[in-house]
Amino acid sequence: MTVAVQGALDVDVPWALHPQVALRPESFGALLYHFGTRKLSFLKSRTIVAIIESFPDHLNMRAAIVAAGISESGMAPYIKAFATLADSRMIIKL
Repeated sequence: MTVAVQGALDVDVPWALHPQVALRPESFGALLYHFGTRKLSFLKSRTIVAIIESFPDHLNMRAAIVAAGISESGMAPYIKAFATLADSRMIIKL
């Protein structure tokens, strides 16, 4: 995992979907719609969708990623994707 990606997002705190975001599972992954910003995002990874849906079940983002079967060495692409979702306010730090 690269330090730059790790530093961009705190994976050791709890995360959740923004209260104004709806997640709709689709065959390709999912659609995320933010009712506040009216932004629509397409998630093309079912793994990312599963991790987001599991946020309430885990103490932090890192635990949710690990529970999805992602090793520490394979986390960087997922953390980068979650950083993008955080920047667009689709997910929020609790």
